[in-house]
Amino acid sequence: MQSSHLLSGLERQEQLLRYLEISHRASVAEICERFNISEATTRRDLNILAKTGKIRRTHGGAILTRKSPPELPVYHRMNDLTEVKDRMGLEAARLVQDGETVFLGTGTSTLATARFLTTRKNLTVITNSLVIANYLVDYPDINLVVLGGQLRRSELSLIGYITEKAISELRADKVFIGIHGIDPEQGLTNHYLQETMTDRTILQLSPDITIIADHTKCGRVSTAVVAPITKIKTLITDTETPAEFVESLKSKGIAVIQV
Repeated sequence: MQSSHLLSGLERQEQLLRYLEISHRASVAEICERFNISEATTRRDLNILAKTGKIRRTHGGAILTRKSPPELPVYHRMNDLTEVKDRMGLEAARLVQDGETVFLGTGTSTLATARFLTTRKNLTVITNSLVIANYLVDYPDINLVVLGGQLRRSELSLIGYITEKAISELRADKVFIGIHGIDPEQGLTNHYLQETMTDRTILQLSPDITIIADHTKCGRVSTAVVAPITKIKTLITDTETPAEFVESLKSKGIAVIQV
């Protein structure tokens, strides 16, 4: 390897990124030794790479940011991590009181939440998910508000201008949504660009935002930014989510419930 002292900052950062692509994580001390550079230079290079979203800074080092793969259609995901999703759904439902108005977004984790809300009294559920609406339609104690809009067939969800216009006229006590990628630095991200604006509008329904996301979504970054991480109040996830990730969110004032 060419001496790092002879490389430009950009060249050195590219070599550092390639190293992290192989090792996935590294400490500042390890990088200093491997590249023969000072601690100050190492931290500066890591901070520059972190701003691009390619890595995430950790206490004393960095890890490679994982990109979210495309998601399968909703019915294909019904049998994935079912026990985990049921536990997360139960915890989400425990946050809901009789008489409240809640929004449930699309996805299998929010569907699990809906299953545990059927004993609530005088509950209003707003949703853009046809799957959730179909599940709750048989429960007369739940006042069901289904948003119109353009059908996204793979998710059986309603998105777009009509959906966003309807949302703008509503308010909720609590919002529960899933997300394709959640990262302490890059925030909430989605891989489907057309859905991103709808997601942003949903987040205006209430200041009490809960993300329900298993460990496969945590620490991942997708194509389009939905909102900064500080937009949410609570994350419900499972025990396989790395402690480092959990502590990073808690340091930002976000409550984390692991099940």
